[in-house]
Amino acid sequence: MADRITVIGWDGTPLTAAAAAALGAATLVAGAPYQLNALPVPAAAERIALGSVELAARRIAEHRGAVVVVAEGDPGFFGVVRTLRRPEYGLELEVLPAVSSVAAAFARAGMPWEDAQVVSTHGGRLRKAANVCRAHPKVAVLTSPDAGPSELALMLRGVHRTFVVCEALGTADEDVTVLTSDRVPDHDWRDPNVVLVIGGNAQTQAVDRPSGWLAGRPVGYPGPERGWALPGDAYDGESARTLSAQTRAVILARLGPGPGDLVWCVGAGSGALAVETARFGAAVVAVEADAAACARIAVNARRYGVEVETAAGGAPEVLGGLAEPDVVVVERGGAEVVAAVLTRRPGRLVAPARTLAEAEAIRGVVEAAGYHVEGAILQSAPLTADGGLVIGAGESSLVLWAEPLG
Repeated sequence: MADRITVIGWDGTPLTAAAAAALGAATLVAGAPYQLNALPVPAAAERIALGSVELAARRIAEHRGAVVVVAEGDPGFFGVVRTLRRPEYGLELEVLPAVSSVAAAFARAGMPWEDAQVVSTHGGRLRKAANVCRAHPKVAVLTSPDAGPSELALMLRGVHRTFVVCEALGTADEDVTVLTSDRVPDHDWRDPNVVLVIGGNAQTQAVDRPSGWLAGRPVGYPGPERGWALPGDAYDGESARTLSAQTRAVILARLGPGPGDLVWCVGAGSGALAVETARFGAAVVAVEADAAACARIAVNARRYGVEVETAAGGAPEVLGGLAEPDVVVVERGGAEVVAAVLTRRPGRLVAPARTLAEAEAIRGVVEAAGYHVEGAILQSAPLTADGGLVIGAGESSLVLWAEPLG
């Protein structure tokens, strides 16, 4: 193993005395080509262009001498430190960080960022990163050469956001550009860059919100009301069209929504389930044919400080224009809508059924689509003021859930 391994975070400013001393004594230096060209690398030192960190780590483990790895900003924040610290390499590191590119980007924008979500598009995660941008009003995106600002904006087509694109931070070529998301694909962007994605209905509420205590907390958590599966009267809308709190609780448990997911709520009614799903940090599209119900969905989303996109129209006709879902709940529409949804191959489906006959029809189309299906009949009854049961005043409901076979 190398005698000494120093990871230097560099943001384009002059190196600290400790970083300069480590670099001057190095016999192997790994970094991006522009870093190796810009920094005073010793002439006799071996140079490694840092493409694959795994390959570099293997070479470093074999090297005998002093090693320096140069990274952007803070190498412990979505950086090389995680890979270099893997047990299989057996490397002991000294880390000298600089200002992270995310902190620098928010500084250029003059914005606080303890309430921001931070995501990366590296490793084929562009779609997940885009879904976080759908769900949250302030997101920093660490891009990659094949998943940059233009690709991100195209994934968000139809979702209005402001992009702050920060190119080559800390270098002489630094450039900060502010554009609406629809104009971003018209430009060629230079690597490396960081993108701040700002906006949405929840942003209006967040402006005057006092500073919290938990960095990057999901929008709406815990929200104006503690807990989920709130009573139907907690939402503006027709109570008759709102699933009961008990049924919503089971549906939420089977959906398992989280950050990076895109969830369709089809036949969303007043949006009670859509709003509660969004409070878990998922991006949500509520599909609803009734115009008045669509307006109520927007009211309920604003009330609980979350983002819910509304697709006004009937299913299955409107589904073709929606982004690919990870999870779908079909609140209304029966077997016909379930069959249409399954052509998009979501990772999980949940569907309440009004009758046993509807449940059997849904089960049939789900199994025919190559999904494993389970279900339960839920029975509940309210308590009286003195703790007794109100016999005959309860309700029963059927809920089915399914995942692809294999």
